[in-house]
Amino acid sequence: MFELFNLQRREDAASTGGPNRWDWALLPLVLALIVLFAFAAMQMSHPFAVGETLQISLDPSYLPYYLLRTILRMFTALAFALLFSLLFAAIAVKYAAAEKVMIPALDILQSVPILGFQAIAIAPFIALFPGNLLGVECAAVFAIFTSQAWNMAFSLYQSMRTVPPELNEAARIFRLSGWQRFWRLELPFAMPGLLWNMMMSMSGGWFFLVAAEAISVAGQDIKLPGIGSYIAVAIEAENGIAIAWAITAMLAGILLYDQLFFRPLLAWADKFRFEESQGDTAQQSWLLDWMRSSYWLRSWSERMWAWLSRALGWFSLKHDGTSSRSLASSHSPLWGRAWDVSLALACVWAVYRLVSFVHIDVGWAEVVHVVGLGLITLLRVMLLIGLASLVWVPIAVWVGLRPQYSQRVQALAQFLAAFPVNLMFPVVVFFMVSLKLNANIWLSPLMVFGTQWYILFNVVAGAAIIPNELRLAADNLGLKGWLKWKRVYLPAVFPSYVTGAITASGGSWNASIVAEYVTWGKTTLVADGLGSYIKQMTELGDFHRIALGIAVMCVFVMLLNRFFWRRLYSLAEDRSS
Repeated sequence: MFELFNLQRREDAASTGGPNRWDWALLPLVLALIVLFAFAAMQMSHPFAVGETLQISLDPSYLPYYLLRTILRMFTALAFALLFSLLFAAIAVKYAAAEKVMIPALDILQSVPILGFQAIAIAPFIALFPGNLLGVECAAVFAIFTSQAWNMAFSLYQSMRTVPPELNEAARIFRLSGWQRFWRLELPFAMPGLLWNMMMSMSGGWFFLVAAEAISVAGQDIKLPGIGSYIAVAIEAENGIAIAWAITAMLAGILLYDQLFFRPLLAWADKFRFEESQGDTAQQSWLLDWMRSSYWLRSWSERMWAWLSRALGWFSLKHDGTSSRSLASSHSPLWGRAWDVSLALACVWAVYRLVSFVHIDVGWAEVVHVVGLGLITLLRVMLLIGLASLVWVPIAVWVGLRPQYSQRVQALAQFLAAFPVNLMFPVVVFFMVSLKLNANIWLSPLMVFGTQWYILFNVVAGAAIIPNELRLAADNLGLKGWLKWKRVYLPAVFPSYVTGAITASGGSWNASIVAEYVTWGKTTLVADGLGSYIKQMTELGDFHRIALGIAVMCVFVMLLNRFFWRRLYSLAEDRSS
């Protein structure tokens, strides 16, 4: 059984003496981070009126400040995404009635383009903070949140559903309540995969950063100080040098938070690996070793974990030793049937409203046209996900089994996943115009450029937690080549792959809005598809056809998830049982 709130005490100078040289070395770093983020937070609440222009300079000297503002927004969104994921997964796993609504809702949410969320959220946030920039900042944070949360929520849900049966049985024997089971078993078991998906979500935030920070509202363009707005201004000005500086700043930011945040977390979470021996797969972090040697940080962390561990006693089960009835059995079958009928009625009402909308506002001919465009985009998505899987699954397994390499490629993979596809527009436009290439074919790879890394990250995380005993047993049995992959590696990473493929598929649909409609200066390249349709209708301001395009995209994603990915997901659950 895992223990989340327990620190292994080390008999070293940090735990027996007073402040040491490590404390005095860490103190400036901690204070510098606090001062920088406090300064950036203060800048987010300046007076502001809609219509006011926020100047974005292309001078490279402003990039550190823009990078600081962007990273603060992304970590704020990440914190809310983590909280959402914990609540979502805990409720969806423990309550079957809620799961029937929440999982399809997640399919819809991950298929709605960031432009759709932004159009809904910007006005309420500005109204919530009138005359203050904080309203626009909250809208930007919310937009980044929508590019992070769905992947993390589904990863945690998938991990909690695939907890090994022997651990589930141990939890039942010890009569753990739902609260205790979540913190002692489910969350620790899911921790390695969750952290890898948090890294992927951060990269997803970078991918849509231009749309999040360069906001359009009430006919006014609002560009918040940040890397995304810097890139948007550079693209408008066709300034290649400024784009190169933006790429450099992005790489520096990713390297910084990889070393200062994700690398220590991955090394710390290595203790939650489901195996008896760590073997040669332990993650390493110079900062974590440094922090463990600090007397101040170690004393503070021990007090914090001790306080949190007391919370595990909350909501414990009252058991007299005579009853073995589970909580799940307390629900009446009549309640389950009533819930199913309510859902069916809600679906009928939604279909009625959809038919009325189509008949009155857009017409059936337009629907047929948009569905045809959706089939074209569907073909692109499935073909690209298949090709990406063939390339990245073997590489990800190889990397995940060798942590010395995974740590080296970790930051590089985050950078590639974070690379906004907008930055490729100059090269794409130049080659396609020069070589007279077909936009319907050669714009397609842009759809999967930022989403293929979901497959890489999830499979790396799945391979990294393959028990060392299982690998040793396979070696002792003489399994080699394809037989070893077929019997050991592929079954072990299959649940992680399905999670990555589902999120990559949903992300590719979302990315089609950027990839099927490419603009650089006065040159525009358009590929036939649902993404380019939504983009063109957005520029025209045709709300009804924007809603139609988003609705059709949601329907395609839901049908694809229901009849293809969910079957693979059920197979993955059976394999893990």
